[in-house]
Amino acid sequence: MAKDLETTKAKFAVGELVYHRLFEYRGVIVDVDARFMLSDEWYEQVARSRPPKDQPWYRVLVHSSNDETYVAERNLTSDINIEPVEHPLIKEFFHDFVDGRYVTGRRVN
Repeated sequence: MAKDLETTKAKFAVGELVYHRLFEYRGVIVDVDARFMLSDEWYEQVARSRPPKDQPWYRVLVHSSNDETYVAERNLTSDINIEPVEHPLIKEFFHDFVDGRYVTGRRVN
């Protein structure tokens, strides 16, 4: 896994606002995987556009919803809307929203 993190550079980070290009929803990144980490069964059933498994994938809280998604990097862009995301789990992950980005209370290496 360490090798994957060294060779794969994620475009987005935890706390960033993103927009899903295909399904047109806003969200916030709550976790980043250097490569696809779910089951092959999930991939076959859900990832219909067959995005690459060896590129970053993101756990995203969907705005104005209770939904949480797992999204390939190629399907995300930066969100031009800098308003906070409304989701019931926001406070579980973040303690503040500053300059269009969520802030965690955890230190990052």
